[in-house]
Amino acid sequence: MTKSITQNNQNDNQISASIRKFFTRFHLSSALKAANAYKTKGFPVTEIYQYLFLLIFSNRSMYMNMLTGRNTPTFAKDTVYRFMKMIHINWIRFTSVLCSRIIRDAILPLNDENRVNVLIIDDSMFERSRSKKVELLAKVYDHAKHAYRYGFRMLTLGWSDGSTFLPINSILLTSEKQKKRINEAAILDKRTAGYKRRKLSMTKGTKAMLKLLEFAKIASIPAKYVLFDSWFTSPSTIHAVKEIGYDVVAMVKRTPKMFFRYNGTDISLPKIYNQNKKRRGKSRFLLSVMVDVIKDGETVPAKVIYVRNINNRKEYLCIISTDITIDEDEIIRIYGKRWDIEVFFKICKSYLRLSKECHSLSYDAMTAHVAVVFTRYMMLSVENRETKDERSLGELFLYFSDELSDITWIQAFQVMLQMFRALLVNDCELSDEKICELTDAFMSAIPSVLKERLLAA
Repeated sequence: MTKSITQNNQNDNQISASIRKFFTRFHLSSALKAANAYKTKGFPVTEIYQYLFLLIFSNRSMYMNMLTGRNTPTFAKDTVYRFMKMIHINWIRFTSVLCSRIIRDAILPLNDENRVNVLIIDDSMFERSRSKKVELLAKVYDHAKHAYRYGFRMLTLGWSDGSTFLPINSILLTSEKQKKRINEAAILDKRTAGYKRRKLSMTKGTKAMLKLLEFAKIASIPAKYVLFDSWFTSPSTIHAVKEIGYDVVAMVKRTPKMFFRYNGTDISLPKIYNQNKKRRGKSRFLLSVMVDVIKDGETVPAKVIYVRNINNRKEYLCIISTDITIDEDEIIRIYGKRWDIEVFFKICKSYLRLSKECHSLSYDAMTAHVAVVFTRYMMLSVENRETKDERSLGELFLYFSDELSDITWIQAFQVMLQMFRALLVNDCELSDEKICELTDAFMSAIPSVLKERLLAA
């Protein structure tokens, strides 16, 4: 009976040189240990994490690997499920620590000390529409499709220097309103990381954003500015970010309900715009004014820049900066780095199967899956930056997939034929002519269809 040729020791044989170098160089095992991920018995957590990391590059799910017997690990699938559902692993700490190491050891040595590093906050839809039994599942409004979907808002904090984007941490936000949540959280010990991330997921997005920033501060992520869009911008948010130790460069809503102190009067941004003369010609901005952001009697000076909307030249956009020492062009340039997180979301959803690879109903397992996807993106970003590769991250992903492709049946047959010839040469006292005759006789005896494929290969 014939058996398929598999690579059972996949963690040793299937990891390419680039991926092995990434795991070793940035000490993923110690990062997992720092996040309280360690084994009590059985297989090392690093081995299980490597298996999850490589699934996307092998182009097969864990179920198909088990079904076909290809690239099967030495541990059972229940071991993987138990690992992903561990409630004591702090995945926010893991990705924050790993990102800090990559920035310190790989990115900063390539940068000039005057380069501006920024943190970027944004959210994206983490859809789970096909299941209504997912823990903490909620009805969430998708701003991209302008419709309500079942799933979560994946609030993400990232780091960028303008050339490289790295995800730092994230939280899957459910609805803060109980009536919009389809399912409630599992009952856990309040001292565990699992309970704390569930509690954080039910808070308002602006409060969760501040917690992610605090984790980045603890991990010593080097950045001066925090960038976000108008959804997160309010006087209370600006004050809170300043208290953590960052300056804000953000878009502000043109609403008459939000007030800033201008010339001693609390006034909205549209009224400030109407009271001032605009710049003419091809200027990058229409108007720049100094305002004070007031919250509970405390004042933060800021600069507001009115920029013409290129999609509708009759409208304008407002950008606010709490760093008043830099000029308007620099503020606009810094805010332009916020686009990096949009590219990140696109790559994760199109290539790294964010929200599609994990079908678990556990909130912990989904959080672990997001951490695995973030680690994959970090590796692609480092490879793209250090090799000065002109290829996109999507093309690099396909490159790694090809590098990790399993051995084909034809390739295996050719290897066995070469081993057979080597065996005859080393162990049998036969001439080269006799060996060639035996090989030709064997080739002529095999079916014609297989012979054609072997010759073509």
